[in-house]
Parts: sequence; structure tokens; C-alpha cells
Amino acid sequence: MTHLCYIDESGTPEVPGTTSHYVLAALSIPIYHWRTCEEEVDQVKSKYGLSKCEIHTGWLIRQYPEQSKIVGFDALPHAQRRSQVEALQRAELLRLQSKPAFQKKLKQTKKNYFQTRHYIHLTLAERRNFVLEIATTIGNWGFARLFGECVDKIFYDPKRAPNSVDEQAFEQIVSRFQQYLQTGEGEKNYGLLIHDNNQTVAKKHTEIMKHFHKRGTFWNYVNNIIETPLFVDSTLTSMIQMADVCAYALRRYLENGETGLFDEIFKRADRRGEKAVGVRHFTKVTCGCKICQAHKFIPTSSSAI
Repeated sequence: MTHLCYIDESGTPEVPGTTSHYVLAALSIPIYHWRTCEEEVDQVKSKYGLSKCEIHTGWLIRQYPEQSKIVGFDALPHAQRRSQVEALQRAELLRLQSKPAFQKKLKQTKKNYFQTRHYIHLTLAERRNFVLEIATTIGNWGFARLFGECVDKIFYDPKRAPNSVDEQAFEQIVSRFQQYLQTGEGEKNYGLLIHDNNQTVAKKHTEIMKHFHKRGTFWNYVNNIIETPLFVDSTLTSMIQMADVCAYALRRYLENGETGLFDEIFKRADRRGEKAVGVRHFTKVTCGCKICQAHKFIPTSSSAI
């Protein structure tokens, strides 16, 4: 059987960077479930007027200042919401363009408007509900497996580590996916890694994967993962967007204690019995988060029943 493993990241790999954690997440599904998964995601997107739109969780779940300036925004139909938000955005861009001192802010504002353009017809509550429905959909995929490396950069010493944060995370994902494939029952399992397209990451991960095919990772030989990663445009591939939701949910739980999305997607963490082996939190030894507790799970007489 062939498994498709979709990979995306959340946070910055640089130390210290702009986030305390860097998360690389991978969502694996058997190839024959691919179409069903796409159809279920499309159904949720259509419900919110987001058909053919990319899900970028970080841009979805944030305040849009323009919406708060529109009286009765929540009661307006979608088309009118969009029209009024776009009018305010055009006015703001014209204001910034008229003052040379605001050029840096103008550039960031244009980026903000571009990244959120598909979602401005939805209230913040609706956008949060949408992402939660997506996470719930993922959580209900009993055939899927979640892999994740969550690096707490406060406890990562780049001077002592042989690899960079993102290289370590990628090796961990490859190793755990390989372990999952080789321990499957019945016919031999094969897997293909599918990554969001980024020219810098593509070159690096392709070279690393070639090395893994020749010499293996630190933990195991790579005999079940075929080829080097396939890099695709996330705007065209819903399943990469599902990996984005997973990565975001993991990071926001660890950095902010947000459990809504996390509790849904963590149901799919690869497990050996009750121990969640697919997702790891690289941090201090005494961490009491749900990931660390599930990763260190020791069965008791009651839990084994």
C-alpha cells in the first residue's frame, strides 16, 4: 500500500526567530483515501464560501480591523461584507501611499490584505468555526496518521546541535514515517513525502533525502519512502493545507495553551498502544504538556484493560 505524507511548518526555524517554537507537521493518508479526503474538505470550504481558496490558518484566525469599523457587519450578506471591507482597504492604501514615511507600513499592509482577501466576508467567529470544523474533519480520519516535531527553541543550542532546527525536524519526521511504514501489517507499505513548495527548502530537503536514501537517518534506514519529496503549490492542494492546520494547532497549543484545534488533530498522532510516538515536543525534561505526557505514556494495570 502507498501512503501520501503531506508536510508543512509553523513558526520560524531561526534561533531565536519570531516564535518560541518551530513545528514541522506531516499528515499521512493511504492513497486510496485521497479523493474522499479532498471531497470532505471541499464540503466544509463550500459551507463557508471558501471553495477553491487556500486554507492558511495563521491568516484566517486573526482580527481584521476593517470589519470592526463597519456598523452591523455581522448582519450583512457576504457580498456586502466583502464590498465594504474592500472599500476601507482601498482608502487605507491610498492614505499610506500619500506619505513617503509610511512606505514600510504600506508594504506590510498590502501583504496583509493579499493574504486575507479570500476570508474577509467571514466574521472572526465564523472563521474560527471554519478552522475548527476542518480540524474536526481531520480528527475523524481514523486511517490518517499525524507526525510532528515541535522544537522549543529556548532549549535548542545551535552551537551544540549537529543540525539546524529545520533539519532536525525533517529528520525526525522522515524517521517516524519510515518506522510507521515498516511496522505496518500485511503487504509492504511505501510512502511519498509531499511538501509545500519553497525553493530554499526544496533544495535543502531534496539533498537531505538523497543522503537518507544512501545512509539512512540517525535512527533507521529509509527503505519504504520512495523518491525525494514532491514539492507542490499549497494553493492548489487541499491536503497540504491540512498539514498547515496541524502544524498551526500544535504550535498554538504549545505557545498559547490553545486546545480547541489541538485536541482534534492530536487524535491522529501515530501511536504504539497508548504511547503517542508520532509527535514529539523537544523541550525541558519536566514538561507536562499533553504531547510530552502522551509521548512518555507508561501503561498501568487499569489502562491496559
